[in-house]
Amino acid sequence: MAQEKKTIKIKQIGSPIRRPEAQKKILIGLGLGKMHRVVELEDTAEVRGAIKKLPHMVAVVEG
Repeated sequence: MAQEKKTIKIKQIGSPIRRPEAQKKILIGLGLGKMHRVVELEDTAEVRGAIKKLPHMVAVVEG
């Protein structure tokens, strides 16, 4: 039996305009870049760390 991998949904709530280049690159790395886009990624320490660097620009979506 294969174990199910946990996933997390992330929604972009802030604009990358007038943000440092490093923050823009983190957004692109998460698969975001445009407002209100939602992506579903594997719940790993790397993804959680990226979310913690951008609390003003991304939100975890429930469901």
